[in-house]
Formats: sequence, structure tokens, C-alpha cells
Amino acid sequence: MAFRVKKAVFPVAGLGTRFLPATKTVPKEMLPVVDRPLIQYAVDEAIEAGIDTLVFVTNRYKHAVADYFDKAYELEQKLEKAGKSELLAMIRDVLPKHVRCVFVTQAEALGLGHAVLCARPVVGDEPFAVLLPDDLIWSKGRGALGQMVDLAGQQNASVVSVQQVPREQTSSYGIVAAPDFTGRFGEIRRIVEKPKPEAAPSDLAVVGRYVLSGDIFPILETTRSGAGGEIQLTDAIATLLERQRVLAYQFEGRRFDCGTRIGLIEATIQYALDHDDLADEARAYMQAALAAR
Repeated sequence: MAFRVKKAVFPVAGLGTRFLPATKTVPKEMLPVVDRPLIQYAVDEAIEAGIDTLVFVTNRYKHAVADYFDKAYELEQKLEKAGKSELLAMIRDVLPKHVRCVFVTQAEALGLGHAVLCARPVVGDEPFAVLLPDDLIWSKGRGALGQMVDLAGQQNASVVSVQQVPREQTSSYGIVAAPDFTGRFGEIRRIVEKPKPEAAPSDLAVVGRYVLSGDIFPILETTRSGAGGEIQLTDAIATLLERQRVLAYQFEGRRFDCGTRIGLIEATIQYALDHDDLADEARAYMQAALAAR
């Protein structure tokens, strides 16, 4: 099977309890980093990688993501009448015209594996990407997903993004054993969901980007509940790698765990310092604030 990846799945059905009370009404994927919500950064990364179909797996209560990518007729009319062409272009251009959005409901929160399985009617049996929006990956060059799509095409294999984590944190991640690393990638020999540090096969943790063969779907259909009583995508990948190659890839870039408060703060600082209009003022403020402590 040639790895031509044109569809991406965004699991956005979570409740975002770490950010309560803010996420009582605002989905965590809509939390801003400078002037754009987290979901926009993930979508931009997918589009840069060549994706043209975005599949959002949401729940029946979260409408903000769909509203964000929909047209806002009243707002557009007001901006047009006011002659605010730059702002008008900004809200009209959240998606290129050739990209479509599809929204799928996850009726019950049964885990990441189940969320991905919910996208099968849209994805079909072709290779696809999965992006977790609260893993924001900053890169000066090609985005992390683009790097992975390129590798998947070159190697004709599924690709899972990984990064090194401290041993004491392995119980928060899926951990891979990939002993034959060459450069930035190696074939996964074993993958374990949230192992205790003493049982972890390595310190390489799976983070929120995947390029997967469509063969993962029938595996997910028979995958039983695992860690946390949920259907884990990691467990399905463990079965997949018994049948075909799955690669671990250390992407070029920096990951911010925006599922945590400090991660969101760090990302905001990084993107503010990279922002043409904000960098000087942000740097001056931070220097003054640190000097005053």
C-alpha cells in the first residue's frame, strides 16, 4: 500500500478538566495561543502536510470547533461595511477553499482508540493522520506531520512521533522500544501504554502525531479496554506492528504540552516571541517582570 495521506483525524471530544472553569464553556482546543486557537495550529500543520479532508471527532455538546470553521455571515458583513479588509480576510481564510471539514460524533468517551475508530466511515481503508491539538509542535521548517508524511511515503510504513521523556514520567505516555534507530527514526519492536518507570522498554514516549495504515481500523474494532478502562490506540498499534512495519520518528521541532497550564503558558511565550508585531514588546515585558521579582 502506498502511503498517500490526504485525511487527518482530530479527536476533540475531551472535556478539558485541567482548565476548568475556563473549559466549562470553551473547549480546550479553542484556548488561544497569542491570537489563534490551538485547533488552528494543528489544522495549519495538517494542511501544510498535504491534508485536504479534516475529520473532527467531537461530542454532542461541543459546537465551538464547528462554529469556528463555519462561515460567520453577520460578522463578515459588519467587517465588510466597516472597510476592515484585513480582519475580514483573517476570518475567511481559516481554511483554504480546497479543504473540507467533516464532523463525527463520539457518543461516549471510550478512549483515543475509540475516537479514531469513529472516523472510519469518513477515512475508509486508506492511510490517514491523527493529530492531538493540545500537543502543539513549533518548528522553523517543515511541520512535524509533514516530516512524518514524507517518511511514511519513503518507507511505505506507518509512523508514530516520539520524544524522550524523563523515566519518572513514562507512566503518562505510550512508550516504544525501537533499538535500531538510524538518524531520526527506527522500527518499533514493542509499544506499551503508560508503563511504570521500572517496566518501561525505553524513554521514548509517543506524542500527539500519527500516520497510520487503514489496517488499524479492523484492529481497533476488536481491541479491548486497556489502561484507564479505555480503548487505547497504543494497544491497537501494538497489534499492527506484529503484521507490518511501524516506525518511531523523532521530529524536528519543539513540543508544547498544551493539555497542561504550564505548557500553554510556555507555548504562548514562544509564539509571542516569534510574532512580528509582538516580539519586542513581549521580550521587554518579560525582562522587566523578571527583574522586578
